[in-house]
Amino acid sequence: MFEKILVGIDGSEHSFKAAQIAGELARKLNAESVRVVACYEPLVDYATVLYMEELVTRRVAIAEANVKRAIEEIGEVAVAIESDLCEGTPAESILMAAKKYDIDLIVMGTRGLGQLAGLLLGSQSQKVVAHADCPVLLVR
Repeated sequence: MFEKILVGIDGSEHSFKAAQIAGELARKLNAESVRVVACYEPLVDYATVLYMEELVTRRVAIAEANVKRAIEEIGEVAVAIESDLCEGTPAESILMAAKKYDIDLIVMGTRGLGQLAGLLLGSQSQKVVAHADCPVLLVR
């Protein structure tokens, strides 16, 4: 049924709860794979070259720490847990990974860290639900 599960992580508590649910589903459904996707926002054009490398390094380190915690939240599963770090918006990164890896189910939190932006631009979870080719499970 749901053999390939993707969980989107942004560092919010909702996303870590989504990782727990993804782990439970993987165990109960004997999933073939679990993939954690964490992304970091791209640098804005006006960032100075002087600080560019430091900013990227910092954003990647945060995304890596989020992946590590998500894997802990998933817990023991019978398959290896794969991960992707992506530069871009969460919705775009999740949708691209879902297509690339032929994902059967996307699991993600309903409220991420960008709530103000969500009010102005629409939430990342709404974008994923609207454009995903597979079922999406939203976790509160």
